[in-house]
Amino acid sequence: MTSQPAMTLMETAAPARQGSVVNIERSERELRRQLTRFSKWMYRLGFAPGTSGNLSVRLDEESILATPTGCSKYLLRPSDMVIANLNGKLLSGTRNVTSEIGMHVAVYAARPDVQAVVHAHPPIATAFASCGMALDQPLCAELLMTLGKIPLASYATTGTDEVGASLEPYLLDHDAILMANHGLVTYGQDLLDAFMKLETTEHFAQVCLAAHQLGCATPLGEEAIGKLQQARLRYRSNCRM
Repeated sequence: MTSQPAMTLMETAAPARQGSVVNIERSERELRRQLTRFSKWMYRLGFAPGTSGNLSVRLDEESILATPTGCSKYLLRPSDMVIANLNGKLLSGTRNVTSEIGMHVAVYAARPDVQAVVHAHPPIATAFASCGMALDQPLCAELLMTLGKIPLASYATTGTDEVGASLEPYLLDHDAILMANHGLVTYGQDLLDAFMKLETTEHFAQVCLAAHQLGCATPLGEEAIGKLQQARLRYRSNCRM
C-alpha cells in the first residue's frame, strides 16, 4: 500500500489563514456599512449639519476605520471610509482622514474598552456647551443611571492636539463629554452604544432646557443620587464584561 505524502505545514495552515482573512474582510465590510448607516442617522436627526461631525470604530489593535473629512454624513458610502493608525495617520482610503481624528485617538488611547467614537453637534447640547454649562444637574434618574453627569471640557481649537488634551481629564470616568463652544463626543462598546449615548445626551439637554424654562427644576436628593450611582457602577460593570 502506497502511503500518501504528509501535508506540509504551509499546506495545513493555508485554509485557516484564508478563513481568517475572509473573516477580517467581512468584518471590515460590515463596519463600513455601519458607519454609513449611523452617519445618515446622525444627519437626519440634525446632529451633523453641512460636513460636520465624525464617527470611527476600532478595526483591529493597530488601526481604526473612520468617516473622512469634508463630506456630508448623509451622502457617505461605505467605500468613502478611511483607515488610520492609532496616531491618526492615514493608512488607506480615497479621501483624507478627518481633521478631528486626534479626538478619536485620545479616546481609544485612554479607554481600551471603547470600540467606537461619535462626535456631533446636537443643537441643544451644543447650546449648553456654548454657554459654558455642563449637563451635571441631577434632574433625570435615567441619565444618572446610564451616563452620570456630563462634564464640559475646556475650549480647544478644532483639528489640533489641544482637543484630545482637553478631553483627557474626563475620559476614564465619563462616556459623554461636552466640548466648550464646539459640540459633543460620546463613545462605547460599539457604534450603536456610542450613538445611543449621543441621543440620550441631547434628550437630557432638552429636558434641562425645558425644566429651567418652566422655572421649577427640582434636582434629586443626595440619597436618591447615591442609590443611582451604585446602580450605575453595576450597570457599567455588566456592560464591560
